[in-house]
Amino acid sequence: MISQEAKQRMHAAVARYPVARSAMLPALHIVQEEEGFITEEGINAVAEVIGAKPDEVQSIATFYSMYFKKPAGQYVIKVCTSISCYLRGCDQLLEHLEKRLGIPRGQTTPDGQFTLLTTECLASCGTAPVLQVNNEFVEDLTTDKVDALIAELRRQPATTAQEC
Repeated sequence: MISQEAKQRMHAAVARYPVARSAMLPALHIVQEEEGFITEEGINAVAEVIGAKPDEVQSIATFYSMYFKKPAGQYVIKVCTSISCYLRGCDQLLEHLEKRLGIPRGQTTPDGQFTLLTTECLASCGTAPVLQVNNEFVEDLTTDKVDALIAELRRQPATTAQEC
């Protein structure tokens, strides 16, 4: 359910733009923060606030990979696969993560703790290979560093839906 507070935040976003529809992306972020992913109710709320049709909002939400179409894990791991990371072994790290987490890229662990994704250039070429965990950079990776990261994340207490 989209809260009144989330709708107020969407209206505040609209107020920052000369055209209400320009606030569509920030409004979708608000929905995702609240719901954990882009729900049909969220699509309708954004459409109402910005004065668009729901199918217009849906087309934007499905175009951008930063918006989740289904619930994501508590920790969303995005592995950079651009050329610098590729040359420094991101493919091996990605395979290692898939084995360690027991899921292929694009999936979420059955316990809902991890979602594993690939992404293009995270703009950290000098510290490749790199990944993000809930948009926080982890750089100069090795399989040992990845193992330590996963172990640390597993020790952390469970929280609600991850924020983007």
